[in-house]
Amino acid sequence: MAIENNNVVTLNYILHTIEENGEKTFVEQTTTENPLTFLYGVGMMLPKFEENIAGLNAGDKLSFELEAADAYGDRDDKAIAQLPADMFQEIGLPPVGEIIPLQDNQGNQFRAVVIEVTPEAVIADLNHPMAGKKLNFDIEVLSSREATEEELAHGHAHGADGTEAH
Repeated sequence: MAIENNNVVTLNYILHTIEENGEKTFVEQTTTENPLTFLYGVGMMLPKFEENIAGLNAGDKLSFELEAADAYGDRDDKAIAQLPADMFQEIGLPPVGEIIPLQDNQGNQFRAVVIEVTPEAVIADLNHPMAGKKLNFDIEVLSSREATEEELAHGHAHGADGTEAH
């Protein structure tokens, strides 16, 4: 079945970033034992990622690149937060490089990378770790099927075969 909206797609991918000099840097990959399974067309994936795999069928392979603007956006040098050190009283100050979970005033959860620690503050970079990066995907579609009514109601896939519980 060709990939289209409201399908559950299972695929393997290898992700690289592409540096300014054209060199690829490995980021991550899935395996057949642990593939990526998602509900297509409901906003769970990068829109340009979905656009590239539209119409593919099980067994199809494809390589494509996403510019930073079509992936996680450009880096915002102003997306830096100074968090008061007393926020970390109970758990201790995180080291530089640690990824810390944060939540905004609307309850949205996100992660930030610690870039500096002083006795008064933890300075964190709020950019997505892939912001400003050109991405290269090598994918192989393992399956595509219609989503179940329950998956559509829940807004996410329940595994490759639709039987996985939450």
